[in-house]
Amino acid sequence: MLGGGSWATALTKILSENGARVDWWLRSKDDVQHLLRTRHNPRYLSAVQFDLNSVYPTTDLEDAIEEADWLVLAVPAAFVQPVLDKLDRGALKHKRVVSAIKGMIPSKNLLVTDYVAERFRLAHAQLGVIAGPCHAEEVALEKQSYLTIGSPDAGLALDFCDMLRNRYVRAYPAADLDGIEYCAVMKNIIALTGGIAHGVGYGDNFLAVLVSNAVQEIRRFLQAISPQPRDLSASAYLGDLLVTAYSQFSRNRTFGSMVGRSYTVKSAQLEMNMVAEGYYAVKSIYELNRKLNVHMPITTAAYRVLYEKVAPQVEMELLKEQLR
Repeated sequence: MLGGGSWATALTKILSENGARVDWWLRSKDDVQHLLRTRHNPRYLSAVQFDLNSVYPTTDLEDAIEEADWLVLAVPAAFVQPVLDKLDRGALKHKRVVSAIKGMIPSKNLLVTDYVAERFRLAHAQLGVIAGPCHAEEVALEKQSYLTIGSPDAGLALDFCDMLRNRYVRAYPAADLDGIEYCAVMKNIIALTGGIAHGVGYGDNFLAVLVSNAVQEIRRFLQAISPQPRDLSASAYLGDLLVTAYSQFSRNRTFGSMVGRSYTVKSAQLEMNMVAEGYYAVKSIYELNRKLNVHMPITTAAYRVLYEKVAPQVEMELLKEQLR
C-alpha cells in the first residue's frame, strides 16, 4: 500500500482485516513511528486501529514492495511520478498494480494506469483501478459500500474483488479500465464546479441540473477519447459522480465551495490540509480536450475560475446559460 491518506488507511483496514499482509509505505517517519507505537494513523481516520501482525508501516519504498504480489497506489496523483520514479523500471515486472487514485499525472496529462504501464513497461492486463461511490470516512465507520474493480484482465479484477469483500463492502469486476478511470477523474471536476456554484449561492435545484448535464459531458468526452459501449448509469460511473457531488465528505465539493466563497486556491488548499484531485484534473482534462474539441462547458467553467482567475460569480452566470 502506497500512501498515508484516508483512502490508503481505509483500504489497509479492509485488506488487513480480510487476512492480507499489508506492507504500508508512508512518506512521514513520524507517522510510521506513531502507527508502530499506537496502531493508529495520526492524520487520517485516526479511530481505526490496526493489527501490527498483519500491517507493517515503513518509509522504505523498495522494502515495502519487494515481496508484495500486489501494489495498491493511493497517493495523490500529483505525487505518483515523484514517488514511483525512485524505482527501477523492472521493479514492478511481476506485480499486479491497482490504482486507488481518482486523478491524473499532471505533468503528462496521463491516467495513472497509463503512466505506470509506460514507466514500468507493464501490460495493461497487470493493471486495475478501484472505483465506485465509496468515501473512506464511511468505510472507516463500516457503512455498507460498493466498489468496482476495473481491469482488462478478468482474473485480476475477480481476485482483487475477493480480497476486498466483507460484511460491509461488496466488490464487482468490470472490463472498462479507461472509461472507469476517466470517469473517476471527471466526477471530481463536476463536484468541484458544483461546490463553486454552492459557494456563490446556487442551490440544490441548480446542482441537480449541473449533475444531469455532467453525465452528458462525461459521455461526450469518453466517446471521443475511449469509444466503446458502456452504461454510464452503473455505480462505477453515475454512483461515484453522485456521491462526490453531494456528500458532506467530498473534498472536491468542499474545495470548490471555498473557491466560490472567494478563497484563493492556495488558501483553500492550506485550510483543507487535503488534496482535492479535481484541481489538477481540471487542467489535464481541459488540455486533453484542446485536441478533441468536445463541448465541455462545466470543465471549461472550472478551468476559467481556477486557472484564468475569472470571478466565480461571473463564470457561474455564464455557465447557467449553457445548461438545460
